[in-house]
Amino acid sequence: MESAIPQHLQRQRTRNRRMSGDHNPPYPSTVARFDPTLTQVVMAYFGVQYKDESDSESRMKALKEIVGSFGSARGPASWDRATFVDEAGYENMLSVGYWRDPDDFDDWFKSHGATWAAGVGAEDIGTFIEIVRPTAERFETLFSSNTPEGVAKLAHGFSDLVQEHAYWGGARDRVPLSQTDAMKPVGTPKVVGQGRHLRVIPSENVCLIRSGQDWSGTEGEQRRMYLDDVEPVLRAGMDYLRDEGQEIGCLANRYMTVVDREDRALEKSYGMSWWRSLADLERWAESHPTHLAIFGAAMKYLGKVGAAAQLKLYHEVTVPSASEQYFEYYNCHSKTGMLRIGETP
Repeated sequence: MESAIPQHLQRQRTRNRRMSGDHNPPYPSTVARFDPTLTQVVMAYFGVQYKDESDSESRMKALKEIVGSFGSARGPASWDRATFVDEAGYENMLSVGYWRDPDDFDDWFKSHGATWAAGVGAEDIGTFIEIVRPTAERFETLFSSNTPEGVAKLAHGFSDLVQEHAYWGGARDRVPLSQTDAMKPVGTPKVVGQGRHLRVIPSENVCLIRSGQDWSGTEGEQRRMYLDDVEPVLRAGMDYLRDEGQEIGCLANRYMTVVDREDRALEKSYGMSWWRSLADLERWAESHPTHLAIFGAAMKYLGKVGAAAQLKLYHEVTVPSASEQYFEYYNCHSKTGMLRIGETP
């Protein structure tokens, strides 16, 4: 096994790892490997929000325009789309783009993205932008298979098997910055603006996690185990974070279904959560009944099928600085994404 932190990002540790030296993971996992010349990426979430009775022409026009702009010069190297119904009963669709070069993103954004959440031509729907642009030392990935998803589609491949997983604190140990920095939260995000056009001024070291599952390749008993034993427990945990997560540091949570280029649902989903800090995410993972139930169901599945697992799991965890975050909302309800920080839990 090798270290999850690539050699070019390894530093003299000033902070201890959570992993014990003799840890032997009970199942195999790998991490995405990026070219050492990649120093920063951009993860940009472009959302459309609407009620069933909303004007379909406006939302379809907005969705078509963002996809068209993704294919333009200096557009994202990879993108995907997912849908969900939020706690207020609104339909939401997120188009998520990943850029290898922040300069390419900045050029693209000036031409195609800057007006997305400014209400231009979309008075009857909500639009929002949530962007992080972390340096390479501020995010990590983990995969149960060598099938790239999310930011890993910017990578040049996968590692050999890694040791830093399947224990509490593994995500922190995989973030290169954790070698020298506690990544503690500083400050409190603030909602600014007026009327329908709002921005969120970020705080230091919020945490973003995208955690996904692909059951399209499952068959027979493995498919039954995921759909009957794992997914309902996962959904209950995601619902808890969406509805009550603020009390434990989860600023917002979405449990989404991935769709194809024609917006047809795939057998893929992911949870996307904003947290006050990585430490808050860790506390939920280690001790809260909802995540212990998710973890237990997943371990039961993996323990039974082992290396023959057909279910594909992955996640990416990002801890961006305040300067690497951007949030803008137009005509969205008050529980949308980071706007929830303006509400009392």
